[in-house]
Amino acid sequence: MIYPITVFGDPVLRKKTIDIDQDFEGLKNLVDDMFETMHNAEGVGLAAPQIGLTDRVFVVDLAPLGDDEPSLKDFKKAFVNAHIVEREGEKVLMDEGCLSIPGLREDVLRYSTIRIKYFDENWKAYDEIYTGFTARVLQHEYDHLDGIMFVDYCSPLKKRLLKGKLIDISKGNVTTSYRIKVPKL
Repeated sequence: MIYPITVFGDPVLRKKTIDIDQDFEGLKNLVDDMFETMHNAEGVGLAAPQIGLTDRVFVVDLAPLGDDEPSLKDFKKAFVNAHIVEREGEKVLMDEGCLSIPGLREDVLRYSTIRIKYFDENWKAYDEIYTGFTARVLQHEYDHLDGIMFVDYCSPLKKRLLKGKLIDISKGNVTTSYRIKVPKL
């Protein structure tokens, strides 16, 4: 099932998500639906708040980037109850975008290395270290679980300059190739 993507301005995007337990019904279906929704929107990551949910789940599929970076060609994972336990290394500035903020891209400073603990959709536990672009994508999606969006990293001046565009997005005045869910104002 393909969900509409919740866009900037919806309060669910600012809520801290809640860990789920192993009795959570339909986790595998939710993960499948999130991958389908993400692929439909041509994204590489999608967090539950982006489809209007407050569950601590996100998915990432970097395989489409495998032609340019062979190490990414098999990277497709679900992250359940994810918690970044370490951030280290140099901070790297890189351009980011977001399915919930269509049409905007900004430079974001992120750590080059993270250690993350999580479960997959089968409740297998992981404690892994990621670097480079993978670490960046995971930090971006992880931020969604804590109600943080990439524009929050912009300077106050940049935020003022983006305000009009963000208001337009929150009103649905944006063109996308995927369905969006506009906040009820």
